[in-house]
Amino acid sequence: MQPSIGEKWFSIGNYVLLTIAALTCLFPILHIISLSLSSNQAILSGNVTVWPRGLNWESYRILFDGTPILRSLGNSFLITIIGVLSSLLFTVLAAYPLSRKGFFGRKPFTLGVVFTMLFTGGLIPSYLVVSGLGLVNTYWALWLPGLVSAFNMLIMKNYFENLPDEIEEAARIDGCGELMLLGRIILPLSLPMLATIALFYAVGYWNAFLSVMIYINDTAKLNLTVLVQNMIRSQSMMQFMTNVQPEDLQHIAPEGVKSSGIVVMIVPLMLVYPFLQKYFVKGVMVGAIKG
Repeated sequence: MQPSIGEKWFSIGNYVLLTIAALTCLFPILHIISLSLSSNQAILSGNVTVWPRGLNWESYRILFDGTPILRSLGNSFLITIIGVLSSLLFTVLAAYPLSRKGFFGRKPFTLGVVFTMLFTGGLIPSYLVVSGLGLVNTYWALWLPGLVSAFNMLIMKNYFENLPDEIEEAARIDGCGELMLLGRIILPLSLPMLATIALFYAVGYWNAFLSVMIYINDTAKLNLTVLVQNMIRSQSMMQFMTNVQPEDLQHIAPEGVKSSGIVVMIVPLMLVYPFLQKYFVKGVMVGAIKG
């Protein structure tokens, strides 16, 4: 069936709006990358837009040689990897029992989880709890309070409920217990959901900012997000430069170094996302729709 004239114009309008929206999101990223690769003179003159001018890598050299960005990058990887693995494990352990129809107290527990999405204790009580447990200035203050996301757990619960009952019945006939059923049957069938939830957790842990500012006092334990933010807010880059000669600073613009830090911060997630993209839409849609 051939589309009508109105449908064609509607499709054209959609493509135009989506293209404008995509360019609006892409322009700031290209601008930051161009600043990080441009010369000092081009940055100070304000001639840099979406293409580098006077291509050079001095900003990155100064960034890696003169700032503790490698240490903060390692901290971010540590926070993210351990956080994602632990959160994914406990989310599965919470979602699987609630997805079983024979689980006693299934509805009250589910309502309790939903309640936490609507009401929270607040920032000050949360800090008092973390401080009372002796977790301040440790990464456990980042991992434990947000160990299980109620939203992610409910999506995973719905995904488990949508799996055919015949698979579970066949596994139980073969003698599978709960752990064997979960580990050998349910989880291998849930790779799209696991990849999606892992991506959600990874973005949250990698971009952790407020929690790090509140709970981490040791500058050696700061993650990349907080370090870059401090660099952006700083009026002078000298406090971050430890191994850079003064004459080197004359050939580099502070905005270029700051832009380089932003690029280093966003690149890891940009590299991970394409590998998980094929699972992303499928995992969200199947996990969000019941029946």
